[in-house]
Parts: sequence; C-alpha cells; structure tokens
Amino acid sequence: MAKVKITETVLRDSHQSLVATRMTTEEMIPILRALDEVGYHSLEAWGGATFDSCLRFLNEDPWERLRTIRKNVKNTKLQMLFRGQNILGYRHYADDVVEYFVQKSLANGIDIIRIFDALNDPRNLKTAINATKKEGGHVQAAVSYTTGPVFSNEYFANYAKELEEMGADSICIKDMAGLLKPYDAFDLVKAIKSKVKIPVQLHTHYTAGLASMTLLKAIEAGVDVVDTAISPMALGTSQPPTEPIVATLQGTPFDTGIDLKKLDVVTQYFTTIREKYLKSGLLDPKVMTVNINALMYQVPGGMLSNLVSQLKQAGQIDKLQAVLEEVPRVREEVGYPPLVTPTSQIVGTQAVYNVLMGERYKTVTKEFKAMVKGEYGKTPAPISPEIVKKIVGDEKVITHRPADDLKPELETLRKQAAKYIKQDEDVLTYALFEQVATKFFENREIKEISKDPAKYYVNIHEIS
Repeated sequence: MAKVKITETVLRDSHQSLVATRMTTEEMIPILRALDEVGYHSLEAWGGATFDSCLRFLNEDPWERLRTIRKNVKNTKLQMLFRGQNILGYRHYADDVVEYFVQKSLANGIDIIRIFDALNDPRNLKTAINATKKEGGHVQAAVSYTTGPVFSNEYFANYAKELEEMGADSICIKDMAGLLKPYDAFDLVKAIKSKVKIPVQLHTHYTAGLASMTLLKAIEAGVDVVDTAISPMALGTSQPPTEPIVATLQGTPFDTGIDLKKLDVVTQYFTTIREKYLKSGLLDPKVMTVNINALMYQVPGGMLSNLVSQLKQAGQIDKLQAVLEEVPRVREEVGYPPLVTPTSQIVGTQAVYNVLMGERYKTVTKEFKAMVKGEYGKTPAPISPEIVKKIVGDEKVITHRPADDLKPELETLRKQAAKYIKQDEDVLTYALFEQVATKFFENREIKEISKDPAKYYVNIHEIS
C-alpha cells in the first residue's frame, strides 16, 4: 500500500462541468500560488473545452493562460486533456498539426498530457503518444470507461496493456459520465493493475452520486492517483470533493500527506467565486443534483445540457424523456461508442432528430454518417450491415486509421493565417477553430493584467 496522490481539477474539468468552462484566467491568478503549495500530484489546468471557451466566450488567448499558470505554479506538474487525433477540436487533424500542438503545449508549460480517444481506438492515439514521448512529456493514456455488452474488465485491462506497450507512462480510467460504481471500480482497478506495471489514475464525475465511494474502493484496490475538485467547485456534474477524500485517508496507509489547512485557503477562495457564479446565474443549481438516471441513459452532464438546449430551441422540451430513451438505442446500433466528446454530441444529436422527425434516421447528420462510415475510427463493436447500408448507402467504409487519409496541413494553415500570426502558436489556434480564432485575432488586444502582480495573490498567511 502506498500513499495516494491527488490531481486537482478546479482549473479545468470542474468549471467545465459546472459553469460551461467560463472561469477566467483573472479569476485563477490570485489562488495559483496557494494551489502550488498544497502538494498535489498535478493540477489539471488546460485542454478539454478550455481552449475553445477562452477564444469563443472570454476573449482570452489560451496559450497566454497556460503561460500565466506556469509562471505562478513552480512546484506542481501541470496536466492537460487531449483528444488524440482530434487534439482539442472536433475533427481529425493531420499528423503534423498533432505533433506541433504537442510540442507547443509542452514548451508552454504542460508536463502531463492525458490522451484519449472517444472510440478507444488506439490508432487514434499513436501520433499524440509518440510526439509527447519525443518532446519529453509524460504520456497518460486514457481508457474511456463505459458499459455495455462488449465491455468487460478484461476488455479495459487489455486496452490498458496495449497503451502501455505503445509508450504510456501511466493509465487513466476516464469515467466521463460517472457510470463507474464503487465495487465495479475495485474489480476494474485490480484487473488493470494485474496487466500493467505503470501507475493507474481514476477520473470520474459525481453525476450519479457515487463518485466519492467509487474513489475509495479504487484506492483500496491500489489505484495510484485520483482526480478531485476543491469542494465549492465539486459535486453535481463535477468531480468528488478534495477535502473529504484527504480527510478520509488521513492516518491510513493511503494518507495523501496533504494538509487540510492549506486546502482551506483554496476552499475559502473558491467559495467566493462560487457565490459569484450563483448570483450571475452561471452556476445552475440543477447541475448540482444527483441524477441516478445517468446510469440508465449514460448521458454525461455536458451532453444532457446540450440535448435540453436543442429541444428548447425546437420548442419540444416535452420530448426530453423520449430522447433520453432513444440515446441508448442509437448507441447500440452504431457499435456502442463511449459517450464522450465528440461521440456524445454525434449520438445525442441523432437521437434528437430521430425523435423530432417521427421516423428513425429519416434525417442523418453528416457527423453521424462519418462515424458510421469509419471516419472517426473503429467502434468497439461492429455496426450491423443493415445500419451501415441505411446510413452510408453504397459509399466505401473506412477500415484503416482515418488520419492516414490526411495530407500534412501545417504549411497551408500557416499561409492562410499569415496576416494574423503574432506568435508561433497562433497557427494552431487557427487550425483548431478557424472562424472563432479569426474573430479573436481581429479583436485581439494584449491585456496587461497588472503592473504589480503581487496585489493579485492571496496571502496564504493572512487567511485563518
């Protein structure tokens, strides 16, 4: 038995899950040095939807955010979430773009890259893993956890072993919808630990109300690191709270070694931020409730809000239950993809169409057709020939690695974005979110946060 390490998610997934990734860099700055003093294994601070949100909603340069965090966090590793061949966008990018993005992420301050694929297709992780190794970063390869007839502990353990052989430095069990139940977590961790020699980390969400118990059973089974969020930004669709896990493990063989007094500084700071979000309406109390239906429909929090929004726009919110029941049917018919970006949006939107049109697959989105055709990779289970025929017609299905069809695109992108480029990283911003990036570049102003940064920081010795 060894001490358990903690990854704090408050700078990334916690606010992505609760307030649609709207926390600003300015809100982060005052607490960064206090976070750095806690003794976390890592701070998850970048990637996921933060990149898009910085540009689209906050008028911030995501690269500048990363540099600012790095400047203030000297002792703790910084971690990001990376969607394999999709990087942080919603399509597959050519290998040269993936490699350059990895290079620049590490150069700007990231230490650990958590790399996952929505279909658990290892071919979609290959380039990102190799690039991270080449640049000297830590590869945390993630297993997207889900349930269904094709998924077993053996399936996940074998996949983890394959990722270890591909060069992973650690494995993450990524339970994006909060589906992993406590005793199942115990067995799953045991199964993976029996196959791999590298550390195993667990990421889950509180959506179904199980997450703290799930972490505890995983810890008893020997998991090395767990993801938590500081309590004012925990629970609901976010992660389990940090402080109770630290307190629970005190004085046991799993003791994290983290001081609750140091955590209290962080708690007090984010309590104020939370109050601000509640007042502004950014934090909807609905996302804080326990929703055990997540286990039935497998709909992650972000996907649920997306479905609600689509139905409200169509004036058909009364059809929500029918859509929730349609999601697992669609998922079964297209090979049981785990529901995580982008497959959650693809399956969810198709379920909405199926219900609203009154006839299943009468209208098919181009993304859904692309997934059935194999453009996103290989689905965990084969898709029935009837469904393929119905969705794709006579078009040829792709069986090779989808990115093999993509020609290098970095130089073309550089030419297209030439008039906007003020730093090397701008070409990557443009590559991922062309329209949003163009608008951002046109309005770009270098905002100087403060001449005297000291006034920004919480003095950790002044808070009782």
